[in-house]
Amino acid sequence: MVTALNRVPEPAVEDASAEAEVYDKMDHTAVNEAFCVDLLAAVETAGLGPKLHDGVDPLRLLDVGTGTARIPIMLARRPIFLKPIVVEPDEAMLNRARLNMYASGLQANIDLRAGAAGSLEFEDGAFDAVMSNSVLHHMDDVTAGLADMVRVLRPGGLLFVRDLARPASEQDVTELVTRHASSEPEAAKTLLEQSLRAAYTPDEITEIAKAVGLPDADLVMSSDRHWTLSAVKPG
Repeated sequence: MVTALNRVPEPAVEDASAEAEVYDKMDHTAVNEAFCVDLLAAVETAGLGPKLHDGVDPLRLLDVGTGTARIPIMLARRPIFLKPIVVEPDEAMLNRARLNMYASGLQANIDLRAGAAGSLEFEDGAFDAVMSNSVLHHMDDVTAGLADMVRVLRPGGLLFVRDLARPASEQDVTELVTRHASSEPEAAKTLLEQSLRAAYTPDEITEIAKAVGLPDADLVMSSDRHWTLSAVKPG
Protein backbone atom coordinates (compact mmCIF):
# COMPACT_ATOMS: atom_id res chain seq x y z
CA MET A 1 0.00 0.00 0.00
CA VAL A 2 1.37 3.42 -1.00
CA THR A 3 1.41 5.93 1.84
CA ALA A 4 1.88 9.67 1.63
CA LEU A 5 5.03 11.46 2.66
CA ASN A 6 5.27 12.56 6.28
CA ARG A 7 3.69 15.97 6.70
CA VAL A 8 6.10 18.90 6.93
CA PRO A 9 4.52 22.12 8.28
CA GLU A 10 5.26 25.20 6.24
CA PRO A 11 8.33 27.18 7.38
CA ALA A 12 7.98 30.55 9.08
CA VAL A 13 7.50 33.41 6.64
CA GLU A 14 10.38 35.89 6.57
CA ASP A 15 8.71 38.50 4.35
CA ALA A 16 4.93 38.21 4.50
CA SER A 17 4.28 41.06 2.07
CA ALA A 18 6.56 39.55 -0.56
CA GLU A 19 4.96 36.12 -0.14
CA ALA A 20 1.46 37.57 -0.46
CA GLU A 21 2.50 39.32 -3.67
CA VAL A 22 4.05 36.15 -5.10
CA TYR A 23 0.96 34.12 -4.22
CA ASP A 24 -1.43 36.69 -5.66
CA LYS A 25 0.45 36.83 -8.96
CA MET A 26 0.23 33.08 -9.47
CA ASP A 27 -2.39 32.11 -12.03
CA HIS A 28 -5.18 30.53 -9.97
CA THR A 29 -7.97 31.62 -12.32
CA ALA A 30 -8.99 28.15 -13.50
CA VAL A 31 -8.94 26.54 -10.05
CA ASN A 32 -10.80 29.49 -8.52
CA GLU A 33 -13.50 29.33 -11.18
CA ALA A 34 -13.80 25.58 -10.63
CA PHE A 35 -14.19 26.20 -6.90
CA CYS A 36 -17.06 28.62 -7.49
CA VAL A 37 -18.84 26.25 -9.89
CA ASP A 38 -18.48 23.32 -7.51
CA LEU A 39 -19.55 25.37 -4.49
CA LEU A 40 -22.75 26.48 -6.20
CA ALA A 41 -23.47 22.90 -7.27
CA ALA A 42 -22.98 21.75 -3.67
CA VAL A 43 -25.37 24.48 -2.48
CA GLU A 44 -28.02 23.09 -4.82
CA THR A 45 -27.34 19.51 -3.75
CA ALA A 46 -27.62 20.51 -0.09
CA GLY A 47 -31.14 21.78 -0.72
CA LEU A 48 -30.23 25.42 -0.26
CA GLY A 49 -30.80 26.22 -3.91
CA PRO A 50 -34.36 27.63 -3.78
CA LYS A 51 -33.10 30.63 -1.88
CA LEU A 52 -30.95 31.50 -4.87
CA HIS A 53 -33.96 31.92 -7.15
CA ASP A 54 -36.81 33.44 -5.15
CA GLY A 55 -35.26 36.90 -4.86
CA VAL A 56 -35.46 37.02 -1.06
CA ASP A 57 -33.58 35.76 1.95
CA PRO A 58 -30.14 35.29 0.34
CA LEU A 59 -27.71 32.85 1.89
CA ARG A 60 -25.31 33.97 4.61
CA LEU A 61 -21.82 32.95 3.50
CA LEU A 62 -18.51 32.90 5.39
CA ASP A 63 -15.18 32.47 3.62
CA VAL A 64 -12.49 31.33 6.06
CA GLY A 65 -8.90 32.17 5.11
CA THR A 66 -9.79 34.19 2.03
CA GLY A 67 -6.16 34.94 1.17
CA THR A 68 -6.19 37.70 -1.44
CA ALA A 69 -10.00 37.49 -1.90
CA ARG A 70 -9.97 36.27 -5.50
CA ILE A 71 -12.78 33.73 -4.95
CA PRO A 72 -15.21 36.02 -3.07
CA ILE A 73 -14.67 38.61 -5.80
CA MET A 74 -15.83 36.02 -8.33
CA LEU A 75 -18.82 35.14 -6.14
CA ALA A 76 -19.69 38.80 -5.55
CA ARG A 77 -20.39 39.16 -9.25
CA ARG A 78 -23.35 36.81 -8.80
CA PRO A 79 -26.43 37.95 -6.79
CA ILE A 80 -26.57 34.70 -4.86
CA PHE A 81 -25.35 35.34 -1.35
CA LEU A 82 -25.98 38.04 1.19
CA LYS A 83 -22.88 40.24 1.35
CA PRO A 84 -20.28 37.52 2.06
CA ILE A 85 -18.14 37.87 5.16
CA VAL A 86 -14.55 36.89 4.45
CA VAL A 87 -11.87 36.50 7.11
CA GLU A 88 -8.09 36.24 6.86
CA PRO A 89 -5.53 36.21 9.71
CA ASP A 90 -2.50 37.41 7.76
CA GLU A 91 -2.14 41.20 7.53
CA ALA A 92 -0.18 41.11 4.27
CA MET A 93 -2.88 38.94 2.65
CA LEU A 94 -5.57 41.27 4.02
CA ASN A 95 -3.85 44.28 2.46
CA ARG A 96 -3.56 42.51 -0.88
CA ALA A 97 -7.21 41.37 -0.64
CA ARG A 98 -8.30 44.94 0.01
CA LEU A 99 -6.43 46.14 -3.08
CA ASN A 100 -8.01 43.42 -5.21
CA MET A 101 -11.49 44.23 -3.95
CA TYR A 102 -11.14 47.92 -4.79
CA ALA A 103 -9.62 47.12 -8.18
CA SER A 104 -12.64 44.93 -8.95
CA GLY A 105 -15.08 47.67 -7.94
CA LEU A 106 -16.90 45.18 -5.74
CA GLN A 107 -15.63 46.30 -2.34
CA ALA A 108 -19.17 47.24 -1.27
CA ASN A 109 -20.31 43.66 -1.89
CA ILE A 110 -17.76 41.95 0.39
CA ASP A 111 -17.24 42.30 4.14
CA LEU A 112 -13.49 41.76 4.73
CA ARG A 113 -12.33 41.17 8.32
CA ALA A 114 -9.31 39.91 10.24
CA GLY A 115 -9.98 36.47 11.69
CA ALA A 116 -9.04 32.82 11.71
CA ALA A 117 -10.66 29.42 12.17
CA GLY A 118 -10.24 28.40 15.79
CA SER A 119 -11.12 31.87 17.04
CA LEU A 120 -13.99 32.99 14.82
CA GLU A 121 -15.92 35.85 16.42
CA PHE A 122 -19.37 34.77 15.29
CA GLU A 123 -22.32 33.23 17.09
CA ASP A 124 -23.11 29.53 16.79
CA GLY A 125 -25.11 28.79 13.65
CA ALA A 126 -24.57 32.26 12.16
CA PHE A 127 -24.12 31.10 8.55
CA ASP A 128 -25.97 29.07 5.93
CA ALA A 129 -22.72 28.14 4.20
CA VAL A 130 -19.08 28.15 5.26
CA MET A 131 -16.32 27.70 2.69
CA SER A 132 -12.54 27.65 2.59
CA ASN A 133 -9.97 27.08 -0.12
CA SER A 134 -6.39 25.95 0.46
CA VAL A 135 -6.46 26.94 4.12
CA LEU A 136 -6.31 23.82 6.27
CA HIS A 137 -2.69 23.02 5.46
CA HIS A 138 -1.71 26.38 7.00
CA MET A 139 -3.38 25.62 10.36
CA ASP A 140 -1.47 24.67 13.50
CA ASP A 141 -4.53 22.79 14.83
CA VAL A 142 -6.67 21.66 11.92
CA THR A 143 -9.17 19.83 14.15
CA ALA A 144 -9.89 22.96 16.19
CA GLY A 145 -10.08 25.04 13.01
CA LEU A 146 -12.55 22.74 11.30
CA ALA A 147 -14.62 22.40 14.49
CA ASP A 148 -14.91 26.18 14.70
CA MET A 149 -16.10 26.34 11.09
CA VAL A 150 -18.76 23.73 11.90
CA ARG A 151 -19.77 25.66 15.04
CA VAL A 152 -20.69 28.84 13.16
CA LEU A 153 -22.64 26.86 10.55
CA ARG A 154 -26.37 26.43 11.17
CA PRO A 155 -27.89 22.94 11.28
CA GLY A 156 -28.68 21.98 7.70
CA GLY A 157 -26.06 24.41 6.43
CA LEU A 158 -23.26 23.55 4.01
CA LEU A 159 -19.57 23.22 4.78
CA PHE A 160 -17.47 23.28 1.60
CA VAL A 161 -13.70 22.91 2.00
CA ARG A 162 -11.04 22.35 -0.65
CA ASP A 163 -7.31 21.98 -0.13
CA LEU A 164 -4.19 20.38 -1.51
CA ALA A 165 -3.61 16.66 -0.94
CA ARG A 166 -0.20 15.58 0.30
CA PRO A 167 1.47 13.46 -2.41
CA ALA A 168 2.66 9.91 -1.87
CA SER A 169 6.27 10.40 -2.92
CA GLU A 170 9.03 12.90 -3.63
CA GLN A 171 8.60 12.13 -7.31
CA ASP A 172 4.92 13.09 -7.12
CA VAL A 173 5.81 16.41 -5.48
CA THR A 174 8.28 17.19 -8.25
CA GLU A 175 5.83 16.18 -10.99
CA LEU A 176 3.01 18.30 -9.57
CA VAL A 177 5.20 21.38 -9.20
CA THR A 178 6.47 20.91 -12.75
CA ARG A 179 2.97 20.35 -14.14
CA HIS A 180 1.31 23.30 -12.44
CA ALA A 181 4.04 25.86 -11.84
CA SER A 182 6.58 25.38 -14.64
CA SER A 183 5.89 28.87 -15.99
CA GLU A 184 5.88 30.51 -12.55
CA PRO A 185 8.91 32.19 -10.90
CA GLU A 186 11.05 30.13 -8.53
CA ALA A 187 9.45 31.71 -5.47
CA ALA A 188 6.03 30.49 -6.62
CA LYS A 189 7.35 26.99 -7.27
CA THR A 190 8.77 26.94 -3.74
CA LEU A 191 5.42 28.03 -2.28
CA LEU A 192 3.61 25.21 -4.07
CA GLU A 193 6.17 22.61 -3.02
CA GLN A 194 5.99 23.70 0.62
CA SER A 195 2.18 23.66 0.53
CA LEU A 196 2.09 20.15 -0.93
CA ARG A 197 4.36 18.89 1.83
CA ALA A 198 2.24 20.61 4.50
CA ALA A 199 -1.05 19.30 3.12
CA TYR A 200 -3.27 16.60 4.62
CA THR A 201 -4.33 13.40 2.92
CA PRO A 202 -8.01 12.62 2.22
CA ASP A 203 -7.88 9.83 4.82
CA GLU A 204 -6.58 12.23 7.48
CA ILE A 205 -9.28 14.79 6.71
CA THR A 206 -11.99 12.14 6.72
CA GLU A 207 -11.02 11.15 10.26
CA ILE A 208 -10.90 14.78 11.39
CA ALA A 209 -14.34 15.39 9.87
CA LYS A 210 -15.73 12.51 11.92
CA ALA A 211 -14.11 13.95 15.06
CA VAL A 212 -15.83 17.32 14.59
CA GLY A 213 -19.29 15.83 14.07
CA LEU A 214 -19.43 15.23 10.32
CA PRO A 215 -19.45 11.43 9.99
CA ASP A 216 -21.24 11.53 6.63
CA ALA A 217 -19.03 14.14 4.96
CA ASP A 218 -18.42 13.54 1.27
CA LEU A 219 -14.71 13.76 0.48
CA VAL A 220 -13.33 13.22 -3.02
CA MET A 221 -10.17 13.90 -4.98
CA SER A 222 -11.40 16.75 -7.18
CA SER A 223 -8.18 17.19 -9.17
CA ASP A 224 -4.73 15.67 -9.38
CA ARG A 225 -3.70 17.74 -6.36
CA HIS A 226 -6.89 18.76 -4.51
CA TRP A 227 -9.41 17.04 -2.28
CA THR A 228 -12.86 18.52 -1.63
CA LEU A 229 -14.97 18.00 1.47
CA SER A 230 -18.68 18.78 1.29
CA ALA A 231 -20.97 18.22 4.26
CA VAL A 232 -24.36 19.26 5.55
CA LYS A 233 -24.32 19.94 9.28
CA PRO A 234 -26.56 17.42 11.10
CA GLY A 235 -29.58 18.55 13.03
